[in-house]
Amino acid sequence: MPQVMTAGDINRAVRRLSHEILEGDDHPKSLLLIGLHTRGAPLAGRIATVIRELRGSRPPVGELDIGLHRDDLARRPMAELARTFLPGDITGRRVILVDDVLYTGRTVRSALDALNDHGRPAAVRLAVLVDRGHRQLPIRPDYVGRNVPTSRSERVSVALAETDRGREGVWIESLASPEREGSATPPAPAAAGAGK
Repeated sequence: MPQVMTAGDINRAVRRLSHEILEGDDHPKSLLLIGLHTRGAPLAGRIATVIRELRGSRPPVGELDIGLHRDDLARRPMAELARTFLPGDITGRRVILVDDVLYTGRTVRSALDALNDHGRPAAVRLAVLVDRGHRQLPIRPDYVGRNVPTSRSERVSVALAETDRGREGVWIESLASPEREGSATPPAPAAAGAGK
């Protein structure tokens, strides 16, 4: 399974995302980062930490679970819902949604629906670690850590230290790989981006 980003690559991408977010920030006090579960939440925290290094103050960070807003609930097994935490009212704030992988755009559409339940931001922007293409909805990220061309027969797997027992990196996995056919090969990091 080819590795396309190492821990160092992820750190550099997070710093680049942070710089780009600040470049487009006219009102720093209104900035709010909201990470999508599971791996968008720690990425949002990392971006906030870099922004504190660069600007001297850390923007508030929230977490958003989109489980009840998915458009494929009837076809997927119901996963345990994660925590949604928003640090205050989002109305009038400049919200940056943060996720690990952007694929079809359906996860982001669900996130916009979930966000709408909590208020009316002044603007919503999207930051992703990996954009793998193959959009099914007219959604485009504003900030991208890395574009990783893939085929539909591949999966992008992301591991972050905070969620994957210290393991860190991004891999491209074939959906017909030996790991999926019962080989003794150790499992890949938790998959991300298969249906996002």
